[in-house]
Amino acid sequence: MTIGIIGAGALGSSVARALAKVGIPVTIANSRGPETLADLVKDIGPTLKAGTLAEAAAADIVLIAIRWEDAEKVLTALPAWNGRIVIDGTNPVAFLAEGSPERSDPTNPLAAYGIKAIDLGGTPSTEVIAGFVPGARVVKAFNHLDVSVLAEPTLNGGQRVLFYSGDDAAAKAEVRAILEKMGFFAVDLGTQAAGGPLAQLPFGALSTTNFVKV
Repeated sequence: MTIGIIGAGALGSSVARALAKVGIPVTIANSRGPETLADLVKDIGPTLKAGTLAEAAAADIVLIAIRWEDAEKVLTALPAWNGRIVIDGTNPVAFLAEGSPERSDPTNPLAAYGIKAIDLGGTPSTEVIAGFVPGARVVKAFNHLDVSVLAEPTLNGGQRVLFYSGDDAAAKAEVRAILEKMGFFAVDLGTQAAGGPLAQLPFGALSTTNFVKV
């Protein structure tokens, strides 16, 4: 089994660190090329390899860790998925530029956090992502916790709870095995239609929750 991460920002690098702690090799990629990831690879260690987007996407299990606004452009340019597993770690939010008037928009309850929700008309975000990766088996995970805690799956002797959901039972079982090996307490929220919206930022009932199983 091979693992790829598309996106080397806060989410992708945090998950790469957590995987490295349990010795799981990863190929990570961004849109700027593998040479720009040399410092990250050096910092995390020999289990992390920088590759191209196509190389990361060729893994058996691929985490999507990019901004929502970039998802369609990046994902639709990749080769066929042919039944491989895609973990959707995205959320339908847009990041507001520093100093932008939108950061003080009184109609946006998230303006103070530097983001705004993207209206998908009630469609679960992972359903949209699935449309960009035809042929993949999609599982939602890694999206509901603050990225700063993802590199530390255990806390004070307990395990952080990490939710996941999806429609393919076999794909979910493989993702669950990875989450558990990383040290998380994995909780299945069910199908994508039922579980996805619960953990979806910014308004899912379970989004931003940081439960610890003791």
